[in-house]
Amino acid sequence: MAFRWIRPGFGRAEPPEVMEKKASATGRVVALAAGSGRVVWSPRDVGSMTRGGFVGNPVGFRSVKLIAEAAAAVPLVCQDHACRYDAHPVLDLLRRPNPGQGRAELFEALFGQILLTGNGYLEAVGETAKGLPQELHVLRSDRMSILPGSDGWPVAFEYAVGGKKHRFDMSGSPDPICHIRSFHPLDDHYGLSPMQAAAVAVDVHNSASAWSKALLDNAARPSGAIVYRGADGQGGLSPDQYDRLVSEMELHHQGARNAGRPMLLEGGLDWKPMGFSPSDMEFHATKQAAAREIALAFGVPPMLLGIPGDATYANYAEANRAFYRLTVLPLAARVAASVAWWLSEHLGAEVDLRPDPDQVPALAEERDQQWQRISAAGFLTDAEKRAALGLPPPAEG
Repeated sequence: MAFRWIRPGFGRAEPPEVMEKKASATGRVVALAAGSGRVVWSPRDVGSMTRGGFVGNPVGFRSVKLIAEAAAAVPLVCQDHACRYDAHPVLDLLRRPNPGQGRAELFEALFGQILLTGNGYLEAVGETAKGLPQELHVLRSDRMSILPGSDGWPVAFEYAVGGKKHRFDMSGSPDPICHIRSFHPLDDHYGLSPMQAAAVAVDVHNSASAWSKALLDNAARPSGAIVYRGADGQGGLSPDQYDRLVSEMELHHQGARNAGRPMLLEGGLDWKPMGFSPSDMEFHATKQAAAREIALAFGVPPMLLGIPGDATYANYAEANRAFYRLTVLPLAARVAASVAWWLSEHLGAEVDLRPDPDQVPALAEERDQQWQRISAAGFLTDAEKRAALGLPPPAEG
């Protein structure tokens, strides 16, 4: 303000309308654009996507449940470089990880968190005489925050619930938290979930369902029009007549309970039925396409979800084998390897956890063919055959 006199034209009277003008120059543009039919997407935070894509969407719900339950039911084998164990402290811990959950419940919750958020967190509670945790608990991913150090590696995890925060120090060994995350090309600390990749398809599917529900409630588009023609063909309804007609329509001819009720029209009123346009009829096809995209993002063959119009696989059994081979087993193997490495730090000895495909009924035919093919290979030794099947070498003697 001290150098205001330097401005050109200082001292000249300015018009009052210029002095009082405070509105933004783009205000009208923004206001007009707000109602111009832009696409509105749901929020992309974890809570909103979980509510919209899992709790409120049958395709997302079934995809997550199908993968999580199938992966949790896959048997795990524990072995090291010497032998495969029928009994092991790690297997005992996983058999009953905490008083409220068994192995299947724990891994189903862990797989579900990974599928919904891209991140899974296991907490170690207590310590046994052998160094293993006394209990294992799955923590909610939406409540966990990573605190990176100066080198970029996490130095602590922070768990927030009920207005309180608990800090897990990751500077020592063994780690109190096992963090399993999906690949994310744009984030160094958090994983990318299939739900995020399917978010657009989820929005389209939910919007199509809401549109269909609105049609059932006679709210999206009228099924016809009531035309009033006076004595001269040009008459109009009085305000009282119009209000009465609208009230009669709302009370006696809208909603599912009034479907099919005949309509009695007084003199001068005529009913003109209205059909759906081709674009209206395409909503069903749009919804089916969105459902296939959701299933594609999760790696579930649409045939297993009952989605029509998909002939990628010849039959249900082939689709089920592809589902286990391409989706369930890779996820179960990755999680089992991370958990095994984490528990090895607690135990002080390296152990290996891996899924056992020999005990998966959907893969029985493939495994039989593999066993026969390897058994018939005469150029392989017994040790090489066992290694090809993922088995440890035979015990000495």
